[in-house]
Amino acid sequence: MKLTGRVVYRDLEGGVWVLEADDGRTYQLAGGDRKIKKDGQLVEVEGQVDHDVMTIGMSGPVFNVSTYRFK
Repeated sequence: MKLTGRVVYRDLEGGVWVLEADDGRTYQLAGGDRKIKKDGQLVEVEGQVDHDVMTIGMSGPVFNVSTYRFK
């Protein structure tokens, strides 16, 4: 699955990184590396939504990033 959008830091429960996707959905980011964690950065990510996990961040489904590139 490929998504594009903006990386945003949300100060919830210790902080979570999310992708505000261009399709209007929000995904909690997992995987990748720390370079992707830059507030406001536009990215294109590839990976999978993990439907079998729950988090305390409650910021949307978890998206496991396998690859990314900055836009």
